[in-house]
Parts: sequence; C-alpha cells; structure tokens
Amino acid sequence: MTPDARPIGILGGTFDPVHHGHLRIALEVLEALELAEVRFIPCRLPSHRGQPVATPEQRLTLLQLAVADQPGFLVDDRELHRDGPSYMVDTLASLRTEVGATPLCLLLGMDAFAGLTTWRHWQEIPELAHLVVTNRPDAGPPLSNTLNELVEQREIRQPEALRECPAGGILFQPVTQLSISATRIRHLLAQGRSPRYLLPEAVLNCIREQGLYRPPLPTACEE
Repeated sequence: MTPDARPIGILGGTFDPVHHGHLRIALEVLEALELAEVRFIPCRLPSHRGQPVATPEQRLTLLQLAVADQPGFLVDDRELHRDGPSYMVDTLASLRTEVGATPLCLLLGMDAFAGLTTWRHWQEIPELAHLVVTNRPDAGPPLSNTLNELVEQREIRQPEALRECPAGGILFQPVTQLSISATRIRHLLAQGRSPRYLLPEAVLNCIREQGLYRPPLPTACEE
C-alpha cells in the first residue's frame, strides 16, 4: 500500500431497482472521504431477504445505466457469477486478493449495521474492510452490546485514518437521507403509477421498455 492510498468504496445490495437513494449516498461518501471509486455490487441471491423480482441480468443492466455518466462509480458483477446466496464476507475476501493492501470501505446504512451480527462470518468483515456507516448512531435502531463494544474498539473520527491501514475502522458518516425505497418504486409501477424523480430517467425508461415490475397478467381462468 502506498502511504496515501485512496480507499475503494463498496456498496452492495439487490438494487431491485437502483434508485436515487443509493446513488446520492454513494456520491456523498465518494466526495467526503475522497475515495478512489465506489463499486456497486449487485447480489445474486440475498441471504437476508426474498428473491429479487427482476433477474440478475435485468438488475445489472439497470445499475449500469444508472452509473454510466458518473465518474468514480463502477459496477462489479462478481456476485452474479457465484452460485447460492451472496455473502459479503466472500465478496470482500475476493476483492482483498485483487487489491492487496489498498483500503476497502464497506458502505452500510444504520439498519444494516445494526444487523451485522446476523451476517455470515461477520467477525471477519472488519478484518477485510473498514465499515462506513452512513448515518448517526442515534438515527437508527439501538445497537446490541456486541456492536457497541465493537464501535468502542474500532471507531475512528477522522476520514484520513481510513488511508492508514487496509481495514478495521468504523466511521459514522452523515449523509442526506432520502426516503426512497425499491419496494415503494415496485408498488408504484405495479399500480400503474409513475415513480419518476425517484430513480434515474434512463433506469425508468429501461424498466418501461422491458415491462419490469408490472402486475402479472391474468390467467385464462381469471378473465
């Protein structure tokens, strides 16, 4: 690692579909922490929720459209090539073998961070990446004693400290919280209503062209 290596941000999710809430947080963290890049990593099969509505290929296409004109945003499809549930510990281990000692920063919302201890091999994750929690500790669900102890041991206050080692720190980074959810967007589309301004226009156009998130057509027996 060079003395002033710029960290790489990691933002995982189903992105079903990607929306401005994802993109705005990523942009603010990219700029505030002076990251080299933010990699959006769509999962194939989430381990903590049901199967996404859109296929992996469709979600990948939407994500590529969303980040196409933003410098510093990249799409990494490695999880889509692995069978079975997508586990972040496997993804970070794979990235670590590629980037060596370059700092990695896993971007997490407060809800996701509060549930960290339910993740597969969660204790290994801080050894592979810094954790950048994108809102204040008092802005989400209460943390377990285990996580409070982890914060006491690992919290860093200055973003510059992220460059000093490859992993291990926890930084709480305030960001603009946009009340947008993929679930809400899917519901609007299923109801024939417009989700315009909640997600990039190119993404919405592609959703409409492919007929994604529409209600299923009635069967012959239902007509």
